[in-house]
Amino acid sequence: MSKHLKRLNAPRTLNIHRKEKMWTIKSSPGPHPLEKSIPLGLIARDYLNLVDTLSETKIVLSNGEILVDNVIRKNHKFSCGFMDIISVPKIKKDFRILFNNRGKLTLVPIDSKDASWKLYRIENKTIVKGKNIQLNLHDGRNQIVKKDEYKTGDVLKISLKDKKIDESYKFEKGTVSMIIGGSHIGEIANIEDIEIIPSSKPNLVKMKGKTNFLTIQDYVFPIGKAKPVIELPEVKMQ
Repeated sequence: MSKHLKRLNAPRTLNIHRKEKMWTIKSSPGPHPLEKSIPLGLIARDYLNLVDTLSETKIVLSNGEILVDNVIRKNHKFSCGFMDIISVPKIKKDFRILFNNRGKLTLVPIDSKDASWKLYRIENKTIVKGKNIQLNLHDGRNQIVKKDEYKTGDVLKISLKDKKIDESYKFEKGTVSMIIGGSHIGEIANIEDIEIIPSSKPNLVKMKGKTNFLTIQDYVFPIGKAKPVIELPEVKMQ
């Protein structure tokens, strides 16, 4: 597999200029897939404009000046993705990575209080030693719980400091969600109905927002009960 990436071949979710230069930074294998991740170096240089060159980017990162989910990351190819918290203590700014209404990964400014927690979607569950339940979350990390009270598709609000679950948002009728794939990516809508498909095909979810539409379960990410608990990307008129 190539370690290099041309801008013209870069994932469509990256919000970068395609033709001003030939090459861009390619994400290393990590918490998020290549097609839905932003390399940390690209965030520092192209998204936040903290530096002008890749050499300066590496210096800033090696000094531990940028945190991802409250952890210092020094690899400029580290993959950052949906719901990750980017913190730059030196300028006292925090951001959450979300999809905008054009399907691009974007950095949404948030308060320092909101930077202390993150939303995780449960992708799978397994039973581990001691009959505890291991929740496999969307960014690759795991959470151990004693009671089997959460289901696949539910979203957990977890503190980044002590890793405790503060709240949960069920994958059920009425829950407000963000669409993270398909033709409606970036839209905010409520779950109106869930159709269970008894086969290998994904379950279908009927959503109600500005319009009514149908999508698959994998594209639905709950972000609150009655209203979103996160700051949403601003809608920019073209």
